[in-house]
Amino acid sequence: MTAEGHLFFSIACAVFAKNAELTPVLAQGDWWHIVPSAVLTCLLPDIDHPKSFLGQRLSWISKPVARAFGHRGFTHSLLAVFGALTLFYLKVPDSWIVPADALQGLVLGYLSHILADMLTPAGVPLLWPCRWRFRLPILAPRKGNQLERALCMALFVYAVWMPQTLADNSAIRWSSGVINSLQITFNRFISHQSGR
Repeated sequence: MTAEGHLFFSIACAVFAKNAELTPVLAQGDWWHIVPSAVLTCLLPDIDHPKSFLGQRLSWISKPVARAFGHRGFTHSLLAVFGALTLFYLKVPDSWIVPADALQGLVLGYLSHILADMLTPAGVPLLWPCRWRFRLPILAPRKGNQLERALCMALFVYAVWMPQTLADNSAIRWSSGVINSLQITFNRFISHQSGR
């Protein structure tokens, strides 16, 4: 997917996540925290590719990461997300205030990139270091970015006009519960690590 596609996709995902009330924090969050935060990190996984938009501007980081992990390796995995969150919670001083909705927006932007790359034939190694690639190849790279734009616009339009009253047993409500459980477990893990 192109940088433009990732930007559009992250905005669409941010609007969808807020309107779907994916987490209580996102449901109550400020649009001006969530959307810019998602845009800020939506290109970050491609730091492992020196010719990417971000890789060209930060080549001093991109080249070593590319040599160590290759393109669509570690930076496109759930382990990278978990590692970044763990470092953030353990190393960032408590005095540095980051609103919870902005932090979830940062995570959402990063995850939107990984999800978008799953829609390409190459897929992503979600469970890195396992080499399994997860993919749903509906975006063919040879067809240009018109299909990317159409997909992002469709997601955005649905996110804006989606029904506000979703059934309690819907997939979105179920995923919201799973995300809340994961967040509680992660917070317990961080509390345990901080207590050492």
